[in-house]
Amino acid sequence: MHELSLFADMMNKVHQIVVENNAERATHISVELGALSHISPGHFREHFDEAKVGTVAEHAELDVFQNDDPNDPNAQEMILQTIELE
Repeated sequence: MHELSLFADMMNKVHQIVVENNAERATHISVELGALSHISPGHFREHFDEAKVGTVAEHAELDVFQNDDPNDPNAQEMILQTIELE
């Protein structure tokens, strides 16, 4: 259930960025997963596809990158890298 709150928070951030930029929707989103984030790119994609339904990111394409460096300062994070808007 921890994932539900993480993805709700991410969708809120995406929505906020869309609104702040006077856009209609997000069309492409890139996310970096830290080596210690405990979620695989495939699992992330599954949760993202569920979380985006009915949001400004509903039709957005997703790129997920795995950072394999456990010593990276963001090794435990899921980082929203880029968002393309329309």
